Amino acid sequence: MDVPYGDGVFAHRFGAEFVLIILRALFVLALGVVAITFIAGENEQASKIFWFTQYADLLLISCLGIAMIFIAVDIFIPQKSLKAISGVFFGLVVGMVIAFGLSMIVDLAVNSLSRTFPQLRSPVYADVPIDEEIIVEDPVTGVPRRESVTKLRSRQIGYQDHPFVSTIKLMIGVVCCYLTVSFIVQTKDDIRFVVPYVEFTRQQKGGRPLLIDTSVIIDGRIVDLAQTKVFESEFIVPRFVLAELQMVADSADKLKRNRGRRGLDVLNKLQSTKGVEIVVHDVKSELGDPVAVDERLVDLAKNLNGRIVTNDYNLNQVARVRGVDVININDIANALKPVLLPGEGVAVRIIKPGEGDGQGIGYLEDGTMVVVEGGKSRIGQTVDVAVTSSLQTSAGRMIFGRADGVSVQQARKPGATPGAKA
Repeated sequence: MDVPYGDGVFAHRFGAEFVLIILRALFVLALGVVAITFIAGENEQASKIFWFTQYADLLLISCLGIAMIFIAVDIFIPQKSLKAISGVFFGLVVGMVIAFGLSMIVDLAVNSLSRTFPQLRSPVYADVPIDEEIIVEDPVTGVPRRESVTKLRSRQIGYQDHPFVSTIKLMIGVVCCYLTVSFIVQTKDDIRFVVPYVEFTRQQKGGRPLLIDTSVIIDGRIVDLAQTKVFESEFIVPRFVLAELQMVADSADKLKRNRGRRGLDVLNKLQSTKGVEIVVHDVKSELGDPVAVDERLVDLAKNLNGRIVTNDYNLNQVARVRGVDVININDIANALKPVLLPGEGVAVRIIKPGEGDGQGIGYLEDGTMVVVEGGKSRIGQTVDVAVTSSLQTSAGRMIFGRADGVSVQQARKPGATPGAKA
């Protein structure tokens, strides 16, 4: 599915709303035509049976009112569930099959009781044309001959149940349909174990879907990961995430505006990446409250049985508390950083002093911070550092070491701390 971005977000939304307006107008027009057709085609006999045909205006207004009621219900229930509709349909089919079987049992019971209570079922007769042969005398020769004639004879063509029996059958049908629909809608996740080929969950490409939030889109590294083919699942971009990204791109603040536009470019690149499927999930957006956006993203992930891809630490923690799996791009990046064991050497450029006495701070090419004991005096120089230890934090990995030629006693002077000034 194409991902609308930039001005396309509002263009896509306007196009969908325009189609709905046209559809609803045609619906009202169709009901109006039905009413007008009924009024124009009424005859004297229909007027006697249906007294309301004498009130043509009232009938037309009633049809238009019914159309408005259905449109209002459609508007006030914006979130439709295809799984619920399929559950209702399957429940109705099962309910009607069960009701048909029970009706046959009722018929057998009525047949047995009709001898004692003949009023339960009465025969229905009708005049049926029957061919009979009669012997007639030929008017010319006077010789008798056989001739076939058709006569109407009253014959039994079936039975008519007592209204009580018909009511029982109707009640059985209504009750069966209600119970089966209610049962299947409430247990649609388990129905596949009863009927192996009935599945109410949407088939997904690969594994569980991946819901990406605004922070990952702006970050941009998701494109590089997608190009490595490590993700087989489809990416889902909720409509409210697109709206939030559009709001950031339209911000008066230059930095936010640049970040938003970068996010839109990232979406464009992700969409054009071969083998990557992007689906925009149409959910009503509520702008202005980032907390609400995070909560709705978690709710949507639980509803779709998906995973959230994010860089947001708070969203990461909230999702884990609520039992939603999270893929954190920072965690992936940290896991892919090379591991330096104590005693190994690495060349680091010292760029600033650290918090501890004599400490210097440098960074590896992947951004890993290196705290160098005895490196304060070598700021601006590239020195060989012997790794002494490493520390993994939620913000990333820190490596501690000492500059080449600095003894352990010199590196660890009294009062020195292993901390570092970020």
